[in-house]
Amino acid sequence: MLYPLFFEPVYKNIIWGGRDFERLFKRTLPEGNIGESWEICCHKNGMSIVSNGNLKGLTLKEIIEKYKEEILGIKCSDTSTFPLLIKFIDAKDKLSIQIHPDDDYALLNEGDMGKSEMWYIIDAKEDAKLIYGVKKGISKEDFEKAISNGNLEEYVNYVNVKKGDSVFIPSGTIHAILDGIVVAEIQQNSDTTYRVYDYNRVDSRGMKRQLHIKKALDVINFDFEGKIIKKDEIILDGYDVENIANCKYFVVDKINVKKCYKDKCNGQTFHAYTAVEGEGELIHNNINYKINSGNSFLIPSSIGEYEIRGKITLLKSYL
Repeated sequence: MLYPLFFEPVYKNIIWGGRDFERLFKRTLPEGNIGESWEICCHKNGMSIVSNGNLKGLTLKEIIEKYKEEILGIKCSDTSTFPLLIKFIDAKDKLSIQIHPDDDYALLNEGDMGKSEMWYIIDAKEDAKLIYGVKKGISKEDFEKAISNGNLEEYVNYVNVKKGDSVFIPSGTIHAILDGIVVAEIQQNSDTTYRVYDYNRVDSRGMKRQLHIKKALDVINFDFEGKIIKKDEIILDGYDVENIANCKYFVVDKINVKKCYKDKCNGQTFHAYTAVEGEGELIHNNINYKINSGNSFLIPSSIGEYEIRGKITLLKSYL
């Protein structure tokens, strides 16, 4: 019988990373600048390993191969892998100005899926900013010239963000997380990124990171206007819910549990949860699972009813 699955995090040491997962999630981190923690992943560049129950020690890929429909649900009948990649990002320094291609371009040029994604701001310094699209009226020729002249930062759109904001980033959108921000990211199952500017940084060997200017120029949507849109929160008995992302690749709801939240997986789709604040417990089949801020877990599509109690805010991702 399947059950709620918890996983070991997959850490990524990256030039712009920090140590804020220690402060926010009370984690013991490996040495280095930890920029990302892949929470639920089934990709060649990062693979989740089950940390609880009878399936402990198996990879997400292995259990999907054995229990595909029971794990993923009917809506994933046309895929052989987990369709999302869920991670935390700690931007102690600013990320490169970058873009992700759509499925058609990525499959043709990279042999990987494209990447639409969304961010939920877990923590942010005062006056924190993101790069979100290009300024209105900027053409491809303007942008290419700015890259050559080294003044690209004058041509991108900046938005202020604070804790609790959410941002949807469709493929083709120029973007960057700037310094002093920690986010939860829900995205397509892809690791394809085209960097157009990296602030002339060098790594420990004195080497600059690779840029992908030609490919980036192929896929940028110069008509995209980046705005932070606040959605309505629905107040219900025991919890509040707010839909913060809805596209053909995923749906994400922010669920603020005040007492109790009940739900059901009926075979259509999985439910993937990421706890971003507070603490509580997950109850399924008369078994209690402790949940703390920073925990992520996967509810298989076939396990039926479950409930979450406590005072905890979670992101629920599903198809």
